[in-house]
Amino acid sequence: MSGMGRKEDEVRRMLEASRPQVPAGLAARAAERGARLLRRRRVLRRLWLLAAAGAVVAFTVWAVVAEPWQAPPATTTPPLEGW
Repeated sequence: MSGMGRKEDEVRRMLEASRPQVPAGLAARAAERGARLLRRRRVLRRLWLLAAAGAVVAFTVWAVVAEPWQAPPATTTPPLEGW
């Protein structure tokens, strides 16, 4: 018998065998855990969006106050005295 036929026979035996019984509250526990994971992801996503919005607001306030697009005043020219 070839290796492939042996594997097929083994799979066929596994599929024809009686299946183990599923614990009573498995579906309820799985649904509860899934809901908990979804809730956690939703909270983390909202916190991330809140942090990103805070960063945008902080950058905007800094840009308005500092005005980085304007050239700094020239400090190399001597002061005009005695005019």
